[in-house]
Amino acid sequence: MKARTKYTLISIISLILFILLWEFLSQTGIVSARKLPAPSKLFDTFIYKLSNKNPDGGTLGEHIATSMKEALLGFFFGIAIGVPLGICMAWFKKFDMFFRPLFDLIKPIPPVGWVPIMITFFGIGIMSKVSVIFIASFIPATINAYSGIKQTKDVHMWVAQTFGAKNRQVLFTVAIPSAAPMIFTGARVALNGSWVSLVAAELIASIKGLGYMIQTARLVGRIDVVFVGVLVIGVFGAIMMSTLSYLEKKFVKGGRR
Repeated sequence: MKARTKYTLISIISLILFILLWEFLSQTGIVSARKLPAPSKLFDTFIYKLSNKNPDGGTLGEHIATSMKEALLGFFFGIAIGVPLGICMAWFKKFDMFFRPLFDLIKPIPPVGWVPIMITFFGIGIMSKVSVIFIASFIPATINAYSGIKQTKDVHMWVAQTFGAKNRQVLFTVAIPSAAPMIFTGARVALNGSWVSLVAAELIASIKGLGYMIQTARLVGRIDVVFVGVLVIGVFGAIMMSTLSYLEKKFVKGGRR
């Protein structure tokens, strides 16, 4: 507890020092305020964007809601399909033989590479972004679930079989619980990939969202709005990562602390 409190205090102090240094560099003109707006300026812009739609046609809340909806839909669908597929590929040989060639074909393709294809199929609406985010989440979720099942120790399965457990019981009582830490690791990687892919997709083709807000602000020279968009993405990404870590602590025996 003392170590955790000490770490928290050091983190807060380092963040405060960083903000103060940033403010000093911008306010004194050492770094041009046009290139690096001061934190105080960004706070004013943040308040401004909460109710004002300039210069991108939407308030900050509207852009956040759009991006969150797209990111969470794609992420949840990617996890919901990727995790069971990875488990089945690792546990059932015929599943692996059937799906492995197709999975190995799409695995090396970067999620951003799918953006033009999804725009062709679905236009610039929500489905194109959700589809790209789905792929970005699906790949790491499948890989980590597969690896987690494959890393299940043989001795644990032998013990379960010795006590009369059938194949299905071994899977659900031994293999999947043992693979849970890897599955949550895949979820964290998938979440990070979903944010990266979302912003990339919105930068290319969108009419609302944080990526669209950043791109529009850049084109009209509003660097303060660009920074606000980037910082909001970072904050929400950190919140969701913390939520996943909390769930892992609650549901995974021996999970990260």
